[in-house]
Amino acid sequence: MYGMTEQSPITQTIRIAVAQLNPTVGDVSGNLAKAREARAEAAREGAQLLMLTELFISGYPPEDLVLKPAFIRACWKAVESLAADTADGGPGVVVGVPRQDDTGRYNSVAVLDGGKVIFIRDKVDLPNYGEFDEKRVFDEGTIAGPVNFRGVRLGIPICEEIWNDLGICETLAESGAEILLVPNGSPYYRGKVDVRHQVALRQVIESGLPLIFAAQVGGQDELVFDGASFGFNADKTLAFQMSQFETALAVTTWKKNGDVWHCAEGPMAHIPEGEEADYRACLLGFRDYVNKNGFKSVVLGLSGGIDSAICAAIAVDALGEERVRTVMLPYRYTSEDSLKDAADCAKALGCRYDIVPIEDPVTGFTTALSDLFEGTESGITEENLQSRARGTILMAISNKFGSMVVTTGNKSEMSVGYATLYGDMNGGFNPIKDLYKMQVYALSRWRNLHVPPGALGPSGEVIPYNIIDKAPSAELRPNQTDQDSLPPYPVLDDILECLVEKEMSVEEIVARGHDVATVHRIEHLLYLAEYKRRQSAPGVKITKKNFGRDRRYPITNRFRDR
Repeated sequence: MYGMTEQSPITQTIRIAVAQLNPTVGDVSGNLAKAREARAEAAREGAQLLMLTELFISGYPPEDLVLKPAFIRACWKAVESLAADTADGGPGVVVGVPRQDDTGRYNSVAVLDGGKVIFIRDKVDLPNYGEFDEKRVFDEGTIAGPVNFRGVRLGIPICEEIWNDLGICETLAESGAEILLVPNGSPYYRGKVDVRHQVALRQVIESGLPLIFAAQVGGQDELVFDGASFGFNADKTLAFQMSQFETALAVTTWKKNGDVWHCAEGPMAHIPEGEEADYRACLLGFRDYVNKNGFKSVVLGLSGGIDSAICAAIAVDALGEERVRTVMLPYRYTSEDSLKDAADCAKALGCRYDIVPIEDPVTGFTTALSDLFEGTESGITEENLQSRARGTILMAISNKFGSMVVTTGNKSEMSVGYATLYGDMNGGFNPIKDLYKMQVYALSRWRNLHVPPGALGPSGEVIPYNIIDKAPSAELRPNQTDQDSLPPYPVLDDILECLVEKEMSVEEIVARGHDVATVHRIEHLLYLAEYKRRQSAPGVKITKKNFGRDRRYPITNRFRDR
């Protein structure tokens, strides 16, 4: 184990570069290259130390990749190579890396300086809830004291270690730490920046030390890492604030006044809130999923409804109009309004728009099944054939041209099973999977008024207001609306949020003013649709409890809250 370094001359000023970058899980050489580029930039800016994020070299979260010895060796070899770079007298580096020795496998942070690894800190508090599953792949480290880096004693708690009351920051303070550096892998959910600030402030108050919180940026499967790195002074004032949803490197200048370090220079970026933050999270998560997995383009069914329209807007914003193909798949129940609205949406976004009628395929299915179905009433089975014909055509386009199919179901529909397996649920990724229907409307209105930073799509009304204002419908039978089968979406969304996010009882939900029979029905549908959600495409996590990583209910489940 690497421990305290020898005593260095007293330092009164230190410039620390905080890098919130976008690593890719498994791309060890690519992540190393990003680290080197950041170090070169930090050197140009006169920094003495570059701070990277948790498990940066491997990408975060690496999940079971760390069970592969060859992967662990590749990560550590990269760290040793980066350490050798520091022999040039430029900035030292704090970098996260998985490592293994005779005692176990660890989520670690290495401090590099003078051409070598001078210190290693192994994570003690391994999260094992929600999206985190670190206890199954990592061993618990031991608490280590601060590292003396060029005369400044730095304490390095790792991510989860500041979120719980284990006293690690206090212990570091008692053992001589002067500044806390916290490398993080902290995924986004709505309001997360305020939560992080409160967590960090509590540690500043308890330890009496300034704190730097470095946060990763980028999408990794369903998770979005939003950056927004920040620091607090020991007096609880915000020392600096970096931007959200953007890669960045900021050099912060810290000066020592007596025994206390204070940030004398650092950025103060604006942090988006509400619909802007959620839209930008969807945008970043979608862009990285498509690009990191090597898809050149995407295709989606554009129905003239709100869900497919906002997914098309996100796709164009993320990838550019030339990489997005939309397809209208009309049937006899498709209204003229829907045909016009879909065409208007594609025109506003500037993306390709094709029309492929599904009358012949659906007729083929019904004809093939006519003998088996003789004497039965037409109903949901026939409606689902329409959806499955559309899904098959989209998958055929995907296979032929290599475009990933974007699936477009919102969280309200996925919650109650208002979606067709192997039909409209077909696809590789869903940018709105964790958005309830009313949130989809809110984000659509927001996007018509704003173009988010980094978006490649046009300004103005990209989602026609007729799509936003009309009653939603699957258009699988004459004069159908969603409210034929479901409560009004404001009612449905509130009940679902109570059941899913808050785990409230039926009695508590009814006390909010909801009809007891309606709540019972929605709860039943929620449990019943679990098997569908298990087969659904991944999608961006926006809420504190998304389906999949955060909410893991059994498929076979007879419990009902009666």
